[in-house]
Amino acid sequence: MARRQMVYGINDTPPFFITLLSGAQHVLTLFGSTTLVPLIFGPAMGMDALQIASLISCVYFGMGVATLIQTSKKLGSGLPIVQGSSFSFIPSVMTVIALYKAGGPAEVMQYMGGGLIVGGVLLSVIGYSRIVGVIRKVITPVVIGPVIMAIGFSLAGTAVQGNAANYWPASLGVVVLIFLFSLVLKNKYINIFAILLAIVVTYCVCLALSMNGVFGPEHPAYINLDTVNQASWLRVGSLEELKGLIFPWGMPKFSLMAIAALLAGFFATMIESIGDYHSVSYASGVDDPDSETISRGIGAEGLCCALSGVFGSVGTTSYTENIGLIGLTGVASRVVVRTGAVILILMSFVGKLSALIATMPSPIIGGAYIALFGTIGAMGIQVLMRADMSSQRNILIIGFAFLMALGLPGWVEANQAIFMNDAQSQFVHTLGGMVWAVLKTPMAVAGVCAAICDSLVPGTDEERGINVTPRGI
Repeated sequence: MARRQMVYGINDTPPFFITLLSGAQHVLTLFGSTTLVPLIFGPAMGMDALQIASLISCVYFGMGVATLIQTSKKLGSGLPIVQGSSFSFIPSVMTVIALYKAGGPAEVMQYMGGGLIVGGVLLSVIGYSRIVGVIRKVITPVVIGPVIMAIGFSLAGTAVQGNAANYWPASLGVVVLIFLFSLVLKNKYINIFAILLAIVVTYCVCLALSMNGVFGPEHPAYINLDTVNQASWLRVGSLEELKGLIFPWGMPKFSLMAIAALLAGFFATMIESIGDYHSVSYASGVDDPDSETISRGIGAEGLCCALSGVFGSVGTTSYTENIGLIGLTGVASRVVVRTGAVILILMSFVGKLSALIATMPSPIIGGAYIALFGTIGAMGIQVLMRADMSSQRNILIIGFAFLMALGLPGWVEANQAIFMNDAQSQFVHTLGGMVWAVLKTPMAVAGVCAAICDSLVPGTDEERGINVTPRGI
């Protein structure tokens, strides 16, 4: 396959003005998805608007630092790939929230921080030691597909019942606008920012209705700007506040159950990222990444997740949306992506910006979730195009893995006593809790079931989708 011709290649440095604008465009592209993740976790933990604003600031800072590390040729892959908050961690984090929500948002973040640090260090070892090369042999499209499908489709309840159903006109308005901006209107800039534009337009409508008294304080789509007025312009205005960038929610706490739950998220992000390294290389007009590049990339992702735990942020992964932006613009400069990372870090210090985002009503968020989570699930189906889906072997394995991913976690959660009870020894109780945390995570169930079946049931490389170009390309 011929290499793509780029306007600015990976090692090029565009003029300052182009670099700045192109970097800002990367930030705008990741802005919607990266912001939505803390907007899921914050309310689920019981955070108030100011706490959610703080979490958003922590996420921007963590993702900016992570992007700088990943684009480093020594610490990371060196590819022009943006790191953002990962949807793959949502089911895992929801498990952690369910376990520790009684202790308050700060305690949940402490346990999440501990899990990110431990899991991140483990992923770094897998990457930097090149163990990832061995793991890749059992991660075929037959395994990847059900995992990604489980991530997206298992979040349907969060999207609909937890958010969109609070006020359908607003949430469906977001969905309609996303379809309009991404598929109907044929303008590449509108298409790139479809989700962000849909959210902004709907937010402005709700704000106008709130300010004119149509929506009262009890209305699900009501917007109250009081927290924005209370927030300071600069999140860090003194040396003491600067120290607060490290463990802002308190010292991390380590729980084997929280760590086990988050490991499922690490497994999923590793799968996603390996594919993204190939995609960004093609989009940037360079050769496919070698094993050394992939190993450094996965090692850097682990390091970034561990640092996210230190910075009070959330799990991080590579962003496919920004890979698409490189393909559209022909600007693959590593300098441009790093400029975007610096802009993201600077944004993290603007307190009023985070406070404004935290005022987003749940129905608007729910509308964005419906589009995004559905798309993620469909991307799993797209991955399966690499495998032979006319094979009865694959149909049975994928169907079994996906059904178990949707059905088993609910049963496991309802039967916690089977896995751990007071009559057990401390060791057995802890071990049972770890198994319980993993099995109530849909993507972990999908990955385990698919990997075991795909490894044990005989099948050709072509049947399993190994080294096969996706059909239709």
